[in-house]
Amino acid sequence: MDARAENMVAGVDGAKGRWVVAIFDGERVAWSVAADVESVLTATADTVAVGVDMPLSMPGSGYRTSESEAKSFLGSARSSIFHTPVSAVLDADTYADACRISRSITGKAISKQTWHLLPAVRAWREAEFDVDRVVEVHPECSFRMMSPETAFASKKSARGVGQRLAALGMWIDPHNLFEGLAGLPAGPVVDDALDAAAAAWSTWRYSRGEHRAFGTLTATDRIVA
Repeated sequence: MDARAENMVAGVDGAKGRWVVAIFDGERVAWSVAADVESVLTATADTVAVGVDMPLSMPGSGYRTSESEAKSFLGSARSSIFHTPVSAVLDADTYADACRISRSITGKAISKQTWHLLPAVRAWREAEFDVDRVVEVHPECSFRMMSPETAFASKKSARGVGQRLAALGMWIDPHNLFEGLAGLPAGPVVDDALDAAAAAWSTWRYSRGEHRAFGTLTATDRIVA
């Protein structure tokens, strides 16, 4: 691995069945879009660490400590984190079946949003990677760590987008930021790209031991910010 590769990290966010990948080398971010998890791992093979906005661990029962701690950290924005379902729901063939399994273990059904995310969760669980190199992140936690004084509005609003661009602009050259967004292929919405960049920021911190970990210090139950 050359010197430049040693300074590269990646952030990854889901985008309607595909993945936005943001690779950061300490000064600039380069975005791309990958079709599947295998393509993400190929695109990020030369980076020292990869941060993924997707649950990389699942509880056998109850809730993950990492999510509870991250929700407390986010306060009023806690709803941006959904509870990861128990691992047994991955065996379900239908939404009704998944709800039945979840109720039998936790007493609660899963949401439709969670059901639609399960294929992506399953894809990452089936992939092979170094669990100390590929880590779970949550972009809202990343933005709050990046700019703790900002009361972030919804990432779907113009104000929210502006706030996130301003926060990212503190560590990415603004010209590179806008040029990179303009060069993305059609498909991903703006918050997909900004979330991937925020994930890369947390991954940069993780690669240098400067991160905050919600949950455990190992991959057992951890979200990095």
